[in-house]
Amino acid sequence: MEQKLTEKELKDLVTYYKDAYEKEKQKVNAYAGKYADAQSKSEDLEFQLKRIKNNPFWKATKPFRVIIHFLIRTKDRIVRLGNPAGIARKIKSKHIEKKAMKQHGKASFPTEEQRKEQSNTKFPRDIKISILVPLYNTPKQFLTEMIDSVVYQTYQNWELCLADGSDAEHDFVEEICKAYIAKDQRIIYKRLEKNEGISGNTNECYKMATGEYIGLFDHDDILHPCALYEYMKAICEKDADYIYCDEATFKNGNIDNMITLHFKSDYAIDTLRANNYICHFSVFSRTLLEGTQLFRTQFDGSQDHDMILRLTTNARHVVHVPKLLYYWRSHKGSVASDISAKTYAIEAARGAVSDHLRTQGFQNFEVISSRAFETIFRIKYQVLSNPKVSIIIANKDHYTDLNRCISSIVDKSTYENYEIIVVENNSTDVSLKEYYNEIEKLPNVKVVTYEGEFNYSKINNYGASFATGEYILLLNNDTQVIALDWIEELLMFGQRADVGAVGAKLYYEDKTIQHAGIVIGLGAHRTAGHTHYRVNYENVGYMGKLCYAQDVTAVTGACLLVKKVLYDELGGLDESFAVALNDVDFCLRLRAKGYLNICNPYCELYHFESKSRGMDDEGARAARYNEEAERFRNKWKAELEAGDPYYNPNFSLDRSDYSLRIN
Repeated sequence: MEQKLTEKELKDLVTYYKDAYEKEKQKVNAYAGKYADAQSKSEDLEFQLKRIKNNPFWKATKPFRVIIHFLIRTKDRIVRLGNPAGIARKIKSKHIEKKAMKQHGKASFPTEEQRKEQSNTKFPRDIKISILVPLYNTPKQFLTEMIDSVVYQTYQNWELCLADGSDAEHDFVEEICKAYIAKDQRIIYKRLEKNEGISGNTNECYKMATGEYIGLFDHDDILHPCALYEYMKAICEKDADYIYCDEATFKNGNIDNMITLHFKSDYAIDTLRANNYICHFSVFSRTLLEGTQLFRTQFDGSQDHDMILRLTTNARHVVHVPKLLYYWRSHKGSVASDISAKTYAIEAARGAVSDHLRTQGFQNFEVISSRAFETIFRIKYQVLSNPKVSIIIANKDHYTDLNRCISSIVDKSTYENYEIIVVENNSTDVSLKEYYNEIEKLPNVKVVTYEGEFNYSKINNYGASFATGEYILLLNNDTQVIALDWIEELLMFGQRADVGAVGAKLYYEDKTIQHAGIVIGLGAHRTAGHTHYRVNYENVGYMGKLCYAQDVTAVTGACLLVKKVLYDELGGLDESFAVALNDVDFCLRLRAKGYLNICNPYCELYHFESKSRGMDDEGARAARYNEEAERFRNKWKAELEAGDPYYNPNFSLDRSDYSLRIN
């Protein structure tokens, strides 16, 4: 029987909902106000810029401005290099880079002795690889070079499946193919009644295939002679059911004329969602296609990205062969030359990523083209709830820095369900006491005192013990918020069950990059280093890496978000790392438990560098770092020897700018 509310209960309920409504309304108004302020500033700056550009004097002085800007850029380069010796080092670096590039072209092809050795290798599995090539009006030179690159493979158990959708004016395609078939029965050819497009023609190739593994090859590209041999090693040694390699774009019909060398990371799902970095040369077990299609015509133009997302998601062992084994020809009308040559590919790529995300349970996301490239995406996920975030800030002295940090959080953050826990550690600055009293009047700020000697790990662990939030956000006191939605940008990844730590992109005061992900083994100490270090903020990074969220081995503790339950499960930061490498160690322990760590470049802050630790004696600091570095190398010896899975072994470990290593 339904129970009726009394008049008082009814009034109390109405009052409760009115209060709740008013609180939510205030939040919405606050967000709207912050957004309006930002939009107003943006519009004001845009108006001023237009007024300047439309000024006749501005237009007349363009030649002088070009000269001045050139001189400024030259001066900046010299300043960054530091001195004439720096310029000499830069020139030497360019020379090394050119030398390194050459080792990945024809110079890497096998000698006759190596070819004989590879051809005679007896693998424990006898696997035929069916290579699918859709043909359409393929130029004669491109066609013969493509077929020859398969015929000359050192691994011989292959078949080449050619489905030809060429028009009547290109009958020579059929003639050339049949001439090859007369010499080699491993080549299979079919003339199609009509051109079905990339997807349709490739699907026709697949119908012809009899191999246990399938390889996808474009009609105008070239394979390294050892490609199939290296893939067979991956299949037999690592039980790979999906394999890919590094690739280069070349021009003028000569693979040594490389435009771009793309050295890839090992399998990284977040990287793949944002950017089809796997691309060529994909070979996979045909069992992965059971119950699904090879190419889906609705994604023509980005059919490979759709296929790669579907198949790698279902694969048991995705293996990356870190060798340049595929040469992608750049010519007029090719995607390698200009994506705008196939503008429909952009929407197809966005559709492929969106379809994948929906199948993985994501909803209400946005897939946005980044400034790096139209098909390199910024993905914005919905924050599913309103969890409390506990921001832990260790502090010793540095009133100005702490004030700037906390003020930026309070004034700029669009996310409101957070608390700030300042961990005071032996400050001598008398102005801080008054400041602490002031900020503790805020409802979501508390100051706790850690009286022991400086130990970054212990201080943060102590602060975390007071946290009441579902998430811990470690933050240095010398940071300053730039992005208004910085907390949301962390939470959208941190909320996932498969994610451990999430980090930000941090800038120095001059807007050069301090942190955009950490690579283990990088740097003089061979412990860990920051990639894209000191790169200008406008730079898109190696292959656009600074423009999308991606999986990394580690992120800096200067801004690191993690679920509190995970932080507690790991026992927080390892307190034996008092100052250095505690964040990297923490991230490696997360990875050891199977979690992903992600760096999101759209969570942006300034980082004025290492002020949390106070003014230690330089000699003592160096000695302490050396001791902690040695312990780190011993603890993570196996991981360091294996190499960072997200940093290609063809890159130098001496530089942070993705310079190539010379063998």
